[in-house]
Amino acid sequence: MARRRKSSTAEDLMDLVALLPSWVGVVLALVSYWVLHAIATRPLPVAQSAQQIGQLATTAIWQGLAMGGQYLLPIICLFGAVMSAVRRQRRRALFDATSASSSADALQDMSWQQFELLVGEGFRRRGYAIKEVGGGGADGGVDLVLTKAGEKSFVQCKQWKAFKVSVSTVRELYGVMAAHGAAGGFVVTSGRFTQEASAFASGRNIRLIDGPALMQLLREARGKAEASSSLSKAAAPHATAASARSAESAGVAQTTEPTVSAHPLCPRCDRPMVRRVAKRGIAAGKAFWGCSDFSAGCRGTREIQGT
Repeated sequence: MARRRKSSTAEDLMDLVALLPSWVGVVLALVSYWVLHAIATRPLPVAQSAQQIGQLATTAIWQGLAMGGQYLLPIICLFGAVMSAVRRQRRRALFDATSASSSADALQDMSWQQFELLVGEGFRRRGYAIKEVGGGGADGGVDLVLTKAGEKSFVQCKQWKAFKVSVSTVRELYGVMAAHGAAGGFVVTSGRFTQEASAFASGRNIRLIDGPALMQLLREARGKAEASSSLSKAAAPHATAASARSAESAGVAQTTEPTVSAHPLCPRCDRPMVRRVAKRGIAAGKAFWGCSDFSAGCRGTREIQGT
């Protein structure tokens, strides 16, 4: 995918700040102004010798740079913070709209920039730290770098509507992974993969995610977030009941309300569990608690008491 070239160092710095949380950009703006303002307003010493005159000239140059930089650098950081906030809002809106769709056709009407944002947000909601690289350079076309539990993985995005992703793309990513010591890799497309690409990835630490699989990943990430939200809401009545018991032990009268049972935690990975219904086997039709991280390989289950 073609990327535009940066036209200035200021634009590079702005894009770098935009990769950080917006509040970090604001803090950088305040700190940079404070430091540079202190340098710019520092009184110059009086020169007593030729050597001191040279040092004085160097100090004056640095103060001149600080005089302009005390305004320029904070403005760049603030613009970067605004860009970060806007991108975050766009990612959320794009994720919510796409993950709520019932068909993979929702991926076909977006640009490659939106596709990369969507893929990054999907992995971010699955607990990965995301670094947006942007393919097309010496990185071998890597668009995202994922970090989780100290391990690094590379992601290559292909928003191709008319072509299948070939084995050459998968080989290219595998070579970059080996060169940079990545633990795993993902090739994500809105379309499909050739049989040769699937055969090459089989048995290697590369996962191929086509359009339907990506939609499933997005829905699971959405369900995981909703399960965590419901767990937090369910925990609130228990906190209220605990404070009521504390108040009662202190001799203060409290009105009590019925509590809601929280979603249990997975016995294998301690993640919140979600209510599922068995579709096959002798327990078909019966409800049970299943791990919300089922797609990542956790098969933890619990019985629902009283069913």
